[in-house]
Amino acid sequence: MMVLFVDVLLWTIAAMLAVVAASRGRVLFRDSAREGLVDFVKLIPRILLGVVGAGYIAALLPQEVVGRWLGADSGATGLAIAMLGGALTPGGPVIGFSIGAAAIKGGAGAPQVIAYTTAWALFAFQRLFIWELGIMPARLVWLRVAVSWPLPLLAALGAMLLGRP
Repeated sequence: MMVLFVDVLLWTIAAMLAVVAASRGRVLFRDSAREGLVDFVKLIPRILLGVVGAGYIAALLPQEVVGRWLGADSGATGLAIAMLGGALTPGGPVIGFSIGAAAIKGGAGAPQVIAYTTAWALFAFQRLFIWELGIMPARLVWLRVAVSWPLPLLAALGAMLLGRP
């Protein structure tokens, strides 16, 4: 039921944006629709590969190993491994979220996967070194890392306090 609500909400927002673009001109509407369609066509195969790959990863991961190192009872060690794994995971959302989904299917605990995905979103090393340090002042980048390092832990602890998702 929630998935249907999110789908309807997203389609409603897209329709509203289309109306706004159309009200500003036919060229803007056409160019926006074309750009969105091109992005859609480029992303669908990647998402499909990521989801199918996650299924294979989940099937191949030994559940006893995943459960021991990343399971709900893995404690601080599991959270640290998840955070490090998130920071070391290269690639975009298709890779990061697919690995998170595979870990859940393989026996990882929800707080550990939340720590993984949060660390991946905040600290992916390749993004940090290639993009951030290449564009922004190093002092600003390291300050951002320093103030945001506890966020994956806080997200995981919040999940533990709220209960099993």
